[in-house]
Amino acid sequence: MEFNNTLANEYEKGIRRTLPSYDAMLRLIQTFYYSTLPEKAELLIVGAGSGNEISQLAEKRPHWSFTGIDPSESMLRVAKERLQSLTNTLSFHQGTILNTTLPTIQYDAASCVLVLHFIQDYEEKLSTLKQIVHHLKPGAPFVLVSKYGQSGSLETELQFDLWRAYWLQQTRLSAEDVADMETSIRALSFMSEKDILTLLQHAGFTKPSRFFATTLFGGWVCFKKER
Repeated sequence: MEFNNTLANEYEKGIRRTLPSYDAMLRLIQTFYYSTLPEKAELLIVGAGSGNEISQLAEKRPHWSFTGIDPSESMLRVAKERLQSLTNTLSFHQGTILNTTLPTIQYDAASCVLVLHFIQDYEEKLSTLKQIVHHLKPGAPFVLVSKYGQSGSLETELQFDLWRAYWLQQTRLSAEDVADMETSIRALSFMSEKDILTLLQHAGFTKPSRFFATTLFGGWVCFKKER
């Protein structure tokens, strides 16, 4: 998906329709990091998008610094503009974790929110998570949020029914518009929760726990394995 200027500006509205509990998810991520990190910490945000996550996390942590990565120049432009009033140290890199040169430090925490389902290839997913592990301190907390489910299963189809009804009832989009969106979402990568947990383990994470789920999306907290 190419996040151009128009789509970047519409993201704020769209993400809260796609994930009705999006803001609650961000608050849960905030709570997780607030309870596991010190007052001063360096965080790696893979898929910084328009800056929602950084804005939430920086709310009561002025001494946290953030490194944001995103392949979309338009989304990073939005993030930089909306976060410019923060006193936190911020740096942004256009690209992916696999093709971006980051500072030679190990971060205290990292996140990968609503990114993994855009990667179709399993080995590339694994490489992405392994590269995140490479940049983390031992024991560092990590948050993953991704679309999940078994393609074609009864459970997933029922979730699509609910998702579709929500868009038709809560927005002014036509049935055709919603159908087009559904086609795009169905084209994204599907992974069962079991496969996601296996992926996290193989990448080098431990103690995974699901903290969030809504229709087609789920979130897990875990930690980089200790040496």
